[in-house]
Amino acid sequence: MKAMLRIGVTGGIGSGKSLVCRVFASLGIPVYMADDRAKWLTENDPILKADIMRVLGTMAYDTLGRYNRSWVASQVFSNPDLLQRLNAVIHPRVWADTADWVAQQTHTPYVIKEAALMKAASPEVGIDQVVVVESPLALRIERIRQRDPHRSVDDIQRIIANQISDEQRRQFADHILLNDESQLLLPQIWSLHQQFLARVQSEG
Repeated sequence: MKAMLRIGVTGGIGSGKSLVCRVFASLGIPVYMADDRAKWLTENDPILKADIMRVLGTMAYDTLGRYNRSWVASQVFSNPDLLQRLNAVIHPRVWADTADWVAQQTHTPYVIKEAALMKAASPEVGIDQVVVVESPLALRIERIRQRDPHRSVDDIQRIIANQISDEQRRQFADHILLNDESQLLLPQIWSLHQQFLARVQSEG
């Protein structure tokens, strides 16, 4: 059986990658939201919960067994080594979950995986092509302020500074979508959709 075409969609906070994924979903393309799924797994996967507590201790979960996100964030924010150890237990579980999900998508030409963290497309990461969504920094900050009014501009700038830059994302981008409100986004997505369908057809 021919392998499923797997498209990764990534971009910095406020770039609009989730909006792009919603458009692909409206075109009938299944979308795996890796960041949302990771949150679900940290709450519901008993093996992963045990691994997280092995790395961070029992304070990683409250008395009701819920993931203590604010506490975890405070522990790993300025401790890169601890963050790396945490990611080392979360990421493999998400990758396995992604593979299980992809295997279930049997009636679609291709699938989308959305994630804030992404590498260059390769069989090892389970991605065939990467789409990077870009927006000007000022516009990203304004979007986040509207979406998350509890965050200050300093908070937002700190989050952005901790993410990789657009320049770094371009190094592994196969396609770039510009979500700058001066160019129409939908035609760009439609063009990519047609390219992906054509690739599937040519390989079929």
